[in-house]
Amino acid sequence: MAEYYLIAQLPSLDAVNENMPLPITEERFLELCDRFLGKRAAAEIKSLTLAPALDQVKSSSVLVQAFNEGEKALRLALAKVRATKNKKPFDLGDIQVSDELIKVAEAAVEQESPLDAEKYLSDYRLSFLETLKPVGAFSEEFVFYYGLKLKLLLRIRRFDTAKGEAAYKNIYNTILGEDRLEDKQ
Repeated sequence: MAEYYLIAQLPSLDAVNENMPLPITEERFLELCDRFLGKRAAAEIKSLTLAPALDQVKSSSVLVQAFNEGEKALRLALAKVRATKNKKPFDLGDIQVSDELIKVAEAAVEQESPLDAEKYLSDYRLSFLETLKPVGAFSEEFVFYYGLKLKLLLRIRRFDTAKGEAAYKNIYNTILGEDRLEDKQ
């Protein structure tokens, strides 16, 4: 029943675009979760991440576990595509990555700029999360869905084009400098 009161207070994230401010902060969302959820669910909310470790402990939430597995697979697909593009070896071991994810990763890697690639991946992640959206809007699983969606929307807003370009050029020049040193040896 507490989920009903929590979810009733959460503003919709459905009509939000990247030019609009978000209707809730992550801090406010966490405060509401602490107030209305039990300890286990509140702990699950606090542990939500957009970058799950390969060896991360399984989640008690089916939705969170599915998102984490999807994100891990996407990151492995990106690593494989980047390694292949740079003619470097990359072993997935016994982990299977779908052809669909390889295509998503290839499309991201081929984007003109890193920011365009991140926006593309962000759109993919939001679409993937929508496939996991619970049918019932008044459940713990819906709160986990909402928390992940909020994190995804916040992530893309944190990108700073000028800082990103400067960092990209710095990394690119460092790599070129190292390649030039290897060529001379």
